[in-house]
Amino acid sequence: MLKQLAFNKVHIKDRFWASRIKTTQDVTIDYCLNKCEETGRIDNFVKAATGVGEFQGIYFNDSDVYKVLEGAAYTLMLNRDAKLEARVDAIIDKIAAAQREDGYLLCYFIMGMGERWTDMEKHEMYCAGHLMEAAVAYYQATGKDVLLGVAKRLADHFDNTFGPGKRHWVPGHQEIELALVKLYKVTGEERYLKLAHWLLEERGHGHGKGVIWDSGNFADGAAYCQDDKPVSQQERVSGHAVRAMYMYTGMADVAAQMGSKDYLDALGKLWRNVALQNMYITGGIGPSKHNEGFTEDYDMPNATAYCETCASVAMVYWNDRLNNLWGKSVYADVLERAMYNGALAGVSISGDKFFYVNPLSSDGSHHRQDWFDCSCCPTQVSRFMPSIGGYVYRMSGSGLYINLFVESDAEMDFAGEPLVVSQRTAYPWDGAVEIKLTKVSGGLKYIALRLPGWCKSFTVKLNDTSPKVYTRDGYLIIETDWHENDTIVYTMDMPVEKMQADSRIKANNGLVAIQRGPLVYCVEAVDNPNIKTAYISDDAVFSTEFDADLLGGVMVVNVHNPAGPLLRMIPYYAWDNREAGAMEVWLPLKEEWEGLYSPR
Repeated sequence: MLKQLAFNKVHIKDRFWASRIKTTQDVTIDYCLNKCEETGRIDNFVKAATGVGEFQGIYFNDSDVYKVLEGAAYTLMLNRDAKLEARVDAIIDKIAAAQREDGYLLCYFIMGMGERWTDMEKHEMYCAGHLMEAAVAYYQATGKDVLLGVAKRLADHFDNTFGPGKRHWVPGHQEIELALVKLYKVTGEERYLKLAHWLLEERGHGHGKGVIWDSGNFADGAAYCQDDKPVSQQERVSGHAVRAMYMYTGMADVAAQMGSKDYLDALGKLWRNVALQNMYITGGIGPSKHNEGFTEDYDMPNATAYCETCASVAMVYWNDRLNNLWGKSVYADVLERAMYNGALAGVSISGDKFFYVNPLSSDGSHHRQDWFDCSCCPTQVSRFMPSIGGYVYRMSGSGLYINLFVESDAEMDFAGEPLVVSQRTAYPWDGAVEIKLTKVSGGLKYIALRLPGWCKSFTVKLNDTSPKVYTRDGYLIIETDWHENDTIVYTMDMPVEKMQADSRIKANNGLVAIQRGPLVYCVEAVDNPNIKTAYISDDAVFSTEFDADLLGGVMVVNVHNPAGPLLRMIPYYAWDNREAGAMEVWLPLKEEWEGLYSPR
């Protein structure tokens, strides 16, 4: 099992991620907090505490406040800011004042909008899970335990109300399971871990009850909430994409703590079904607007792809846990794909406009929005971006794993001694990475470099010599006696590639997509007036150029079709940051296109 290095121990310095983290700190966090104030989300806590006023918004709006607070906590871990901290403290005081004497906390029900614990679809435990994650993060960031105390009292209320010999409960929207494990790790209270396990075990036994289960709006309401089978027997993904990914993440967390072999077996089967039969090239998942999730294997339309931003972020969470469990690079491959494409597309370069839905084809009418009535995606982005550094490194007993290639300096305790590592790279624009050890722990025996699935050839040098390297679970292993200032130069060839989909994905028959390194590319009408008849020929020639002034600095891919116009392609994550216009990821091969064009 691999051990995570906390993201605040990784000091990111590159132009790519550092600028996005700074934008999150300078723009997105304040923007989301302001929106939570403007829309009554924060004022609901004041009303709940005083009993004066009416509830405003959707029943699960508390969760948006918690997610932004989590993002603010992560920001404070990177850069202590007295003004932001004071603002967060004031909001926490309002949250604490709203909590009931028995520990219950959800503004919607406190303010008389219904009877609590009667509808499992009303997100009571979902909101609580996000509160717990925020509380743990803020305690770790500042040492302040007011919100942590709120979270513990709420968790104790759950534990007193539900469990063996008490009430049954199946949360309609998963999240509480992984959050309880986080709370357990910080407090050491084993009952929180046991409750997380019990909540997972409740599924698939007919205990679910609520709007989704009972109303008949969906063909199979239980499958929508992943409640149709016991979790250890689930082999195929179904229902709402974000709920599924949060549940799988919670299963992985519980399995890591309790060694649940049946969970591990189920997770392996579920991953293969998701990643090999239901994942878009962007790392997005969930093709259907109807259920914000899955339909059947290989159903991946482009123009109507749902691919919720939250689902791509949740794919990062889940695949990170699987990488920790099994130490295999294939999970980090999917993590990287979702991070650089599906998740990153969810926020504008300016940091204040957001995609909820991420199609792979647009007629020019789909755009990022300032906010949403259901604003889970903007607030998700606010907590995800500051934590990027946490996915770069992993440690085993005697090995350092480098999962992501990000210009950064990292400090860690390795086998009881300090280990300091730096990366210098222009990744994802260039595949060359220089890794230098400036302090070395005597416990370090090997370094494992992820060999990305997209990389077909590479070179490795250690202090200008060719070291002995072998592969294991998708990593390049270098074993040696390590010394200060040892330097690895790892160069991954990064050609432009034409990608073809599985033939069972009918929407992409006869089409190709362009990928370079971890990035998926697209054409936009602003660069390609001929986009409606754009194609890529079999004998197309590709060239690349870095444009520092375009979209925050991007590597452009030029497609030279011998018998057609030049196509100019940009990374998918960067589309819809300029003037409105059509966009395509998948383009016809010339022989398929010639004489016939059908909209995608």
